[in-house]
Amino acid sequence: MKDTGHIPGAEAPMWDLLWANLPAAADRICLIDANRQATYGDLAAAADGLAAQLRGLGVQAGDRVIVHLRKGIDEVAAMFAVWRLGAVVVNVNHQWTVDQLLFVAGDCRAVAAIVPAPVAKGLAARDLPPALAHVLVRGTSAPPGFALWADSPAPEGFAPATPDPGALCAIIYTSGSTGTPKGVMLTHRNIRIGAISVTDYLGLTASDRLLSVLPYSFDAGLNQLTTMLLVGGSVVHQPVTLPAEVVRMAAEHAVTGIAGVPPLWSMVVRYLADAPVALPALRRVTNTGGKITPDILDLMPQVFPGARIFLMYGLTEAFRSTYLSPEKFAAKKGSIGRAVPHAQIHVIRADGGLAGPGEQGELVHAGPLVSLGYWERPEATAERIRPCPALAPLIGDQPVVWSGDLVRVDDDGDLWFVGRRDDMIKTMGFRLSPTEVEDAAARTGLVTEAVAFATDHPEMGQAVHLALVPVGAADLAALRAACRKVMAPYMVPHAFHIWPGAMPRTASGKLDRPAIIAACRDGRIPVLT
Repeated sequence: MKDTGHIPGAEAPMWDLLWANLPAAADRICLIDANRQATYGDLAAAADGLAAQLRGLGVQAGDRVIVHLRKGIDEVAAMFAVWRLGAVVVNVNHQWTVDQLLFVAGDCRAVAAIVPAPVAKGLAARDLPPALAHVLVRGTSAPPGFALWADSPAPEGFAPATPDPGALCAIIYTSGSTGTPKGVMLTHRNIRIGAISVTDYLGLTASDRLLSVLPYSFDAGLNQLTTMLLVGGSVVHQPVTLPAEVVRMAAEHAVTGIAGVPPLWSMVVRYLADAPVALPALRRVTNTGGKITPDILDLMPQVFPGARIFLMYGLTEAFRSTYLSPEKFAAKKGSIGRAVPHAQIHVIRADGGLAGPGEQGELVHAGPLVSLGYWERPEATAERIRPCPALAPLIGDQPVVWSGDLVRVDDDGDLWFVGRRDDMIKTMGFRLSPTEVEDAAARTGLVTEAVAFATDHPEMGQAVHLALVPVGAADLAALRAACRKVMAPYMVPHAFHIWPGAMPRTASGKLDRPAIIAACRDGRIPVLT
């Protein structure tokens, strides 16, 4: 990897993000839950107390420790306790099942897990992976053989570990919706430079108070926490994604920033459009995890009149990637912009050459934000993270992340997401991105959520299908007529699938596209033609 010693703050261990605020900001509010809050000093003391308990159980540098707690102060204290020992945080989303938790524990050979009482009860009835020697329970009682989180202070003279900046710091597991979950390995340096980069282009300061809705098991959610600790700001935890609750917490705590993914913004923006709420403290809103539909983009400046809107793009394997400057939002709604500070972004055409203005290709990522790859999956790592011949004159044989995402380069050099390389639809001689169909469907005003996909067809090659959540009662004739007004003939869906209620989401809040498509293809969501 490229030398990053010239980036101030990049070489310290992860736990220093918190301790660098001490003692000067020990009394400043760091974290806010629904019913409690913690200062920087409180959080450090809780983390050290738990770290001492884990060390007493034999947890050492490099060991993997699972944190499986609901978003809140305890979850953050647990993560920093693990980092104080030089151990590796494996944050498993609290919505994951016991089966998923046990898979992750076995896959990464975790030596300890920190879980709430209900999960501990489920684990006690199961055979645990051989390496999982300790389960710490956050609660008032623990099953036989498990231990309670003691809430005791660290002993006098407790000393943290000082891991190498390039050492493994966290493993973030994919949702597993497209197969067996894989753990992406991030170093202390990866995560710290990610925090430095985002702090830079968002202009974050100690006066900021961010509403944290995205889970810490999602790289973008983790980045919210790390950026605030880097500058000494505050994080308001909002684990519930109901739009009314998101807006209420934002207003009540005078948050200056909200980060979300497209399904969240769809709900929140529609809610505010119907029932406006003044958020005078709000300075910025950010999006990641996919493309916001055009109808929601059009409404965002209206419902957030005083806020700067940042459209961002990233993937766990490269942590942070691109952003569109808010000054370009009106002219380039939907663009993912250019590289974030300290990232190197390139577009490679299908013929292997570098794409220029007006061309499209696969987005690749180089530089210090590139992860170590997948935990104990060298073949999957080599397939995803490998050198790029076209970039050899610029970076030699440095490995780059091949995203699998197709983007277009506009005349100004800004990037536009086209679609997943493997998801492109080939219909009636045209190559079509599912995103194009979904965006056009949103413009009809009759659709709140949509997922486009293809099925084989003897005459068309592939037929376009659209799974959707309608606005009000579904009217197939009206849907088809509205689509014909906003779509080219080859784009108009051959078949529609009306989804009952909200579509399923991954643990990070994004639409679970594989699950949605599978339900349509196997007949659980009937087809209407």
